[in-house]
Amino acid sequence: MTVGCVCACHKLSPPASPNPSSSRPADAVEQKLAQYAGPSATNCGRLDTHATTDQSRAASDCAIEANQGRRPFFVAYDMPGLTVGVAGNSEGKLFTLRSEGSGPSATVSAGDCPSALRVAGSGRVTCYSPGDMGSMGAGHTAIPPGMPNPHAMPKVQDK
Repeated sequence: MTVGCVCACHKLSPPASPNPSSSRPADAVEQKLAQYAGPSATNCGRLDTHATTDQSRAASDCAIEANQGRRPFFVAYDMPGLTVGVAGNSEGKLFTLRSEGSGPSATVSAGDCPSALRVAGSGRVTCYSPGDMGSMGAGHTAIPPGMPNPHAMPKVQDK
């Protein structure tokens, strides 16, 4: 007896996603990602923080394979208060998206990817180089002028 499993990405239809909200209409994040990727884009999924390793791997594999084959795709990840996504078009151009908040008050920002597509240590697809999260993680340069560096402040000792 032979048992097989075929896994495939989905063309602009809701994937078998770990995110139960995938049955809802496309929100601003999905609309923008689909706009960047184009009408024939593969929807590699929208995962939340509870996604399993296998689900993350399937979404990442889908995006990496589509990108390598210059096939349009998009993928998004929902975290508490933040959604990030990556889209690629048929010319191999990559775009990144970030949305903070939810509902009508959510702010969506998007632009060109600063680096090549890769899978981060978290298992999520990203187009930021390791250690460079752009506006998402400016490190100590994000400390406002005049504010002391929290790592240089004296530590309180328990008695």
